[in-house]
Amino acid sequence: MADAEVRTATVADAAEISRIQLDTWRSAYSELLPPGVLDELTQDTTERQWSEAVAESATTVLLATEGSWTVGFCVGGTAPVGETAAADGSVPEDANHTGLVSTLLVEPRWGRRGHGGRLLGTLAQRLREAGNTRGIAWIPEADEASMAFYRGVGWEPDGTVRTLDAGGRPLRELRVTGSLELRFE
Repeated sequence: MADAEVRTATVADAAEISRIQLDTWRSAYSELLPPGVLDELTQDTTERQWSEAVAESATTVLLATEGSWTVGFCVGGTAPVGETAAADGSVPEDANHTGLVSTLLVEPRWGRRGHGGRLLGTLAQRLREAGNTRGIAWIPEADEASMAFYRGVGWEPDGTVRTLDAGGRPLRELRVTGSLELRFE
C-alpha cells in the first residue's frame, strides 16, 4: 500500500469531497434512496455545500489519502444537544461532551484498507481534545457494512431511532454510540 494518511481538508478539497460523496452514495445507497434523490445531486451543488462546510470553524472535515489519491472523508464536531437526546426526549448528563460523526465515507474501491479507521481515529482524537468523552453517529438501519464498522470500534446502537424523509421514502436510522477511546478489532 502506498503511504496512507489523514489530513484536515481545505476549501480546495471540496471538489474531491463532493466526488467521493456522489460516487459512494450512488454505489452504496442506491437501494436505500429513491433514484430521484440521487439524480438531483450534482457535482456543482455538492461542491458548493462542501466548500461552505469546510470553511465553517465549528466542524472538522478530514480527508484520507493513499499516495496521491483522495479516498475518503469524515466530518464531525461537538453534537448539538438535540442529537444526544434519548427517544423519550431526555437529555443525558454528558450531552455537552458528546461528539457527532456526521459523515464518514470511503470510496468502496478503497475499502478494507484501514482508511475508515484512520479517519474515525483522528476525528475521535480531535473530539477528545475539544472536551468530548463520547461519540455518536446515525447509521441507516439497512447499512450493515457501516454497522459492522462501528461495532468493530466498540460503538453499539443505543436504542434511539429516527426516520428521515428521503425523497418521499422513509429512511430509518439507528444511533450508535461509544467511547472516543476507540478499540480496533
